[in-house]
Amino acid sequence: MSEAAPQVAVVVIGYDDAAHVTDAVRSALGQGPAVGQVIAVDDRSTDGSAGLLDRLAASEDRLRVIRHAVNSGGCGTPRNTGIDAVTMPYVMFLDSDDLLPPGAADALLGAASATGAEVAAGLCVRREVPSGREHLWQSALYAREATIGHPAERPHLVHDTLCVNKLYRTDFLRSHGIRFPDGRFLYEDFVFTARVLAAAPRIALVPDRVYVWHVRRAAGHLSLSLDRERIGNWQARTLACAQAYEILLDAGEEELARAARAKFLDHELRMYLAELDLRDAEYRRAWWDHTRAHLAGYEAEDWERDPAAPGTLLGRFVLDSPEPRDLPRLRELAARPARLLPPYARTPEGGPVWSAAHPGVDLTPLLTCPTGALPCAMDAELLPRARLSVLRLRLHELYGLLADAGPLAVTARWLDRVTGRPVRHITLPLVPASPGLWTAETAVDLSALGAGIWDLSLTVHFKNGAERDITAHARTDTPHLRRRALPSPRHLVLLAHPYATHSGALSLRVATGATGAARVARGRVRRLLR
Repeated sequence: MSEAAPQVAVVVIGYDDAAHVTDAVRSALGQGPAVGQVIAVDDRSTDGSAGLLDRLAASEDRLRVIRHAVNSGGCGTPRNTGIDAVTMPYVMFLDSDDLLPPGAADALLGAASATGAEVAAGLCVRREVPSGREHLWQSALYAREATIGHPAERPHLVHDTLCVNKLYRTDFLRSHGIRFPDGRFLYEDFVFTARVLAAAPRIALVPDRVYVWHVRRAAGHLSLSLDRERIGNWQARTLACAQAYEILLDAGEEELARAARAKFLDHELRMYLAELDLRDAEYRRAWWDHTRAHLAGYEAEDWERDPAAPGTLLGRFVLDSPEPRDLPRLRELAARPARLLPPYARTPEGGPVWSAAHPGVDLTPLLTCPTGALPCAMDAELLPRARLSVLRLRLHELYGLLADAGPLAVTARWLDRVTGRPVRHITLPLVPASPGLWTAETAVDLSALGAGIWDLSLTVHFKNGAERDITAHARTDTPHLRRRALPSPRHLVLLAHPYATHSGALSLRVATGATGAARVARGRVRRLLR
């Protein structure tokens, strides 16, 4: 809906982003009459951004440009500058390299007005550039319209730490003194969001897409949140998470504070552990020591909240091991969906543990885990052949839990990496091959798949009626992970390259025809020359 009078201000912040900032501002102005004010805060850019904004403001009365005399070093200070300049009843935030989709302000304003909520929130779309691949951020929160009288009614709200997919009542922020951390403070929105939740607002949720977050991994310099190769990034992230916890706890919101710690295990810890074996030894050592110190502050209630969750098991291992170990296995458990690879060790009394070297990491909570949530391990190899390639799958037993559930069949799908859509799928019987192992095998027509990157997605079906969606660990004990040129009746020539992703899952690159083969060859030469 649109109000008779403008209601919303949009604060756009930017620094040295001349390539994108005017598109962001235009997307805010394009929201229609609901937006009565767009405040563009330039954080002392040196690339001409401010001049572009000034020229745009000359023809647009709703746009006000504010320039900082000194660069603040972060995102918090420019947003605070914008809050101070707002004259509208509601405020939204927008980064210079992102966009507000059409109708975003109307959707959020309509929800806030209809429910009397101090905060309205909607779906954020993470869009990979230039591929266009999209991921919905925290989509479960926004599956349907909802009004939350108090944040503790839905503790999962702590998982959505973004400030940009929301609309806030301006007087709510000002009356509670809610601001962003100033200066160079990474993950400032973690702290801001905790301050918002600690003030116990009424929150309206809508399923509409209200923000497009552009993820530019190939950019000249990564955004602060994507630049994870430096240990300072992890230190800043854990600091922001620790401050968010303290803010919620000090406000008497213990349930939200515990949920924030659970979110750290499930999100931050899994994300960084999945990448840890890509880092050098110095980074790994520093990361491990810092993480152990952070987790040492966790209490029994934090570990008992979800004892079988992958993040909880990972955290317990980090605390148990004084140095980085078992990184490939940790990476697989940190994957989504989680995979716990063999071996499956037991104590002399028969209790499940991480390994003989780490009997202190108790895996007993897995014994009461629902079948559909078990970290099942299935490995795969794809053998490209001239006519039909062969996909071989092996499902591993997990402390007798799978045998009890009765593995029945597995549905295999090839998903297009860009669109996420399944192109081919088949359901195969799982056949007992040896104690603790079930296998399945099928032919794969690579010519029918066509050019692209294909991710293998699996669903295991059990006799007890349960299902478990998983990905397959790419086997490394066979020579299948290499590029092959194959004759193709349809394309003349086809290049097939099964490979393991960073998380260890099996994926497949296919290039078709002479043009596709030449493109792959040129790319390989460029990588070798770097």
